Amino acid sequence: MAISVKEKRINDQQSLLLEGTYAVAYAVKLCRVKVITVYPITPSSAIAERLAEMVGDEELDAKYIKVESEHSAMASLIGASHVGVRTFTATSSHGLAYMHETLHWASGARLPIVMSNTNRSLGSPWSILAEQTDSLSQRDTGWIQFYCESNQEIFDTIIQSYRIAERVYIPAMINMDAFFSTHVLENIVIPSQEMVDSYLPEFKPKIKIDLNKPSAFGGVAPGDSYFEFKYKMEEDMLKAVDVAVKADNEFEEIFGRKYGIINCYLCEDAETILIMTGTAAGTGRVVIDNMRKKGKKVGLMKIRLFRPFPSRAIIDVLKNKIKIAVIDRNISRGVGGIFAQEIRAAFHNTKYHPPIFGFVAGLGGKDITPEQIENVLNYTIESDYPDREAYWLDIDV
Repeated sequence: MAISVKEKRINDQQSLLLEGTYAVAYAVKLCRVKVITVYPITPSSAIAERLAEMVGDEELDAKYIKVESEHSAMASLIGASHVGVRTFTATSSHGLAYMHETLHWASGARLPIVMSNTNRSLGSPWSILAEQTDSLSQRDTGWIQFYCESNQEIFDTIIQSYRIAERVYIPAMINMDAFFSTHVLENIVIPSQEMVDSYLPEFKPKIKIDLNKPSAFGGVAPGDSYFEFKYKMEEDMLKAVDVAVKADNEFEEIFGRKYGIINCYLCEDAETILIMTGTAAGTGRVVIDNMRKKGKKVGLMKIRLFRPFPSRAIIDVLKNKIKIAVIDRNISRGVGGIFAQEIRAAFHNTKYHPPIFGFVAGLGGKDITPEQIENVLNYTIESDYPDREAYWLDIDV
């Protein structure tokens, strides 16, 4: 695959017009990743292709391992990460589902692997379009999870994720919407290698496979030890919230961009808050602006960090609001949208209990339109309490 004429030398620190997949590849290059294993799957395949070109053309000094499956891709990275090098893979949908067993092994071994996942629908029926159920069904595997809105945010979050993962020794997954992100061109500010090096120094793990210091890894643990391992994993996962906040602040100091673990738009005086994730949040802001012109006190919160779930930050914003509406591009069948359920759970042990209206939309890449979002907000404003766990847009509302 020829490099686009619109691409410039990466060290020029200039804007490039890139699809989301290429934004990932350039970020991985700047992070000086040493081992890459990717089994291509639509719509993330261009990540694998561009990284293979970079390695083949000696732009990137890394080992590119060709594997026969996504399960093998993650298994290979587990071995590479154990010897103390920075690693990367990319996948989507059923590829991520096929990795499920090895995701537990990676997090249990405290390996700071970074993976990009293109949120794509799971079959059956068959689809290659956007939906977040693939990554959210892996929410209990012990991986940090980010959900990105723009290609610049994807690029920057890859870099931030290595810094976070390598401080808490927990792997990280960066999620983007299939086609809405992966195949859409946006101007991306590409920093110099020197800038990234100043933010992300060489990875030097405390413990690694070393022939001069023999150690055992991944062995059988008796009950008491196993329990303590899991406790420490949970403690460090909870600490990752503050680590992510600090990493974002430090990123702003060097690169001039900041995202927050949550992002609020016109929330200060809002009475009703709409919660969204991913690319649809941009559409949501347009609707908020239009409804504000009509005199309605509405605001929008975008959740960027999903695991660990930033309950404290979310409650601090939402605790005095009258109503909350959540639009989920995902479904946990039997309980509704996953973000809505997480937010309900976050409020459970507090004295604040605002009505939380959950809406399911956009499954299988279906558009989430301004009209739908306005309908969601109007329904929430006009209703006292939700009468079901989840409303399905274009069916119930």
